Amino acid sequence: MRELVFALEYEPGCNRVADALADHPDARIRSLSLHATAEHLWRVDHATGTPDALDAIEDAFLTSDYYADCLATEDCGATQTTRILDRADDTLVLYSDWTRTPDCASVPHIARDHLGDGVLFETRHEGRHYTWRIIHSGEGDVGAFFDDLEAAVGECAQTEMLRTADTVTTANNGSENTGGLSPEQEAALRAAVEHGYYESPRKVDVGDLADHLDVPRSTLTYRLRRAEEHLAKQHVAGETVPDEPSASL
Repeated sequence: MRELVFALEYEPGCNRVADALADHPDARIRSLSLHATAEHLWRVDHATGTPDALDAIEDAFLTSDYYADCLATEDCGATQTTRILDRADDTLVLYSDWTRTPDCASVPHIARDHLGDGVLFETRHEGRHYTWRIIHSGEGDVGAFFDDLEAAVGECAQTEMLRTADTVTTANNGSENTGGLSPEQEAALRAAVEHGYYESPRKVDVGDLADHLDVPRSTLTYRLRRAEEHLAKQHVAGETVPDEPSASL
């Protein structure tokens, strides 16, 4: 089995959910379940954030011309149903189901075309950054998948490859194997250290660092956050439990 991880960075005005998340940087959406057939797509998403952020996310799902994961840049004529499964002060769980038309395109459907059936999907949406993790057999054509994906998103989003590798079974109680840093994450982290981003007080802010690297601020923030998450998990996983101290004689 192979793992494919990539991200879409949406331009303003191209995706109502991305716009809502960009307005509320502390909000997150992750998929709990995501399935696609040739004609349908349905998924369950778990959103976290402030009440105002969840209101904006809910509004984007329920009132805008938004179809879960549809990449069509104009009205594709799809039929979608979205239901709220749970709502609390800081969490929102949404169920979405849409029936596609010939004008619809989506990451799962493009993946089915090029990577075959039995593909598994995980997603995480933060700001304008939408990360996909795909588990597939490894027998498909990843290059053709990316070609069709870039054609489908057009100028609405930039695509960024983060990782492609064999999946690895770990003995850490089933927690995610994050692998190594992507080249982009490593470059962002190295630049942050070299320019004093982690000094106290900081010698550079994230905006100036993004200008130096010639990347959008949101992209750099995302790369640093993912790199920091990886290093923190790696550190904790490598810790050993100290021996019990010997009793005093």
